[in-house]
Amino acid sequence: MNNEQHKEQITENPVIVIERDESHFDAAPSRPKPHRRWIKYAVAALCMSAAALISVACFRLWTYYYDYGVSVSVSPSENIAKLQSAPPAETAEVVMHSDSLLGVALDFYALHGLQGAIEFQEPDTADVSVYLYCRSADFTADGRYLGSLVADGRPYQSDTHRLGYMAMANGNNVIGISRFETVRDHTISHGGSFFRQFVLVSHGELPSQFHLHGKVERCAIGRIGERLYYVTSRHKETLWSFADALREYGFTDAIYITGGTDYSYYRDRHGRRHDIHDIARYPHQKWQGITPWLVFRKR
Repeated sequence: MNNEQHKEQITENPVIVIERDESHFDAAPSRPKPHRRWIKYAVAALCMSAAALISVACFRLWTYYYDYGVSVSVSPSENIAKLQSAPPAETAEVVMHSDSLLGVALDFYALHGLQGAIEFQEPDTADVSVYLYCRSADFTADGRYLGSLVADGRPYQSDTHRLGYMAMANGNNVIGISRFETVRDHTISHGGSFFRQFVLVSHGELPSQFHLHGKVERCAIGRIGERLYYVTSRHKETLWSFADALREYGFTDAIYITGGTDYSYYRDRHGRRHDIHDIARYPHQKWQGITPWLVFRKR
């Protein structure tokens, strides 16, 4: 074999080289370290706990501001609209009548053509502009008012634990139930009056429980339709019996008024004064200048 034939034989048998791709080599998967697994579990548990706490907090806030245990007949925005409306043209007077329901004897004083306001001096019996007055917000021995209180647009207290309220402005008077202070703020900006008290009736329903117990003479401000009434019991009654009688009579809403047998008076359309309870109790010497009186004057 000559050299040329040897070269051709070499070129006809190429050398095959198999390359190994290291990048496709499957290594055994590494296991996460145990302490990293516990961190993930701990973070997940914390997230679940935080979500549960937020849910509970939201539920409590919702029940505090919206779930009153009774229906609401009129919203704060609706009452503000009523306060802004033109008051009806009526002769100023208080019309009194009596009735008995469920064994509870009641005196009703229908308010006509009157504007309510919070005042800190008890009205004089000779003041012919006053057609009826009574107590309103409660207060402690050191003069701290219980429940929100506004007089002549000046705020004295903001406390929403008592759900019932009465607002007075622009010749109008409304009552309602709410935890929010939007109606109070409206009376402040319009130079009106506002106070809070316990709910007796809301949308024709009674609360599940009352915070005052025992039997004493009871008073209330109630609403039938758009008419407001001052109501007193003739005898000592539990708050439940008093409220149930108001509901039975047809009051849509009613809020508690403290005072019991405190002296008061009302005037008829002729301006004649009629005493409510014993005039020997007049004037109230205690808490002069502190007691917030609810005073209805001729509009």
